[in-house]
Amino acid sequence: QVQLVESGGGLVQAGGSLSLSCAASTSILRIDVMGWYRQAPGKQRELVATITRGGNTNYADSAKGRFTISRDNAKNTLYLQMNSLKAEDTAVYYCKGSVTVWAYRVNDYWGQGTQVTVSS
Repeated sequence: QVQLVESGGGLVQAGGSLSLSCAASTSILRIDVMGWYRQAPGKQRELVATITRGGNTNYADSAKGRFTISRDNAKNTLYLQMNSLKAEDTAVYYCKGSVTVWAYRVNDYWGQGTQVTVSS
């Protein structure tokens, strides 16, 4: 079982910056893919960015050029640096980790989420 805990959310003015952290209970070297997702009121949860164990990254179009995903293996922590925040970035942000147990089985783990509110 992998436990993920997000932190760093809060209230920020449009155009400002915020950095989110996700602390894992195990070595993140054991996690194949980690990512950030978000869910705004009345909307489906959507992908923001992902990073593989090998360091390959992928971003949603809305995040490209503004957000940066990274990981610190020594601290077992995933990060999301968010710059030039917009009101539409307001959502609960979730950390996700995907672990391959066997070739046919992948377990997904989710954090509890952290609220990000951008005021205009």
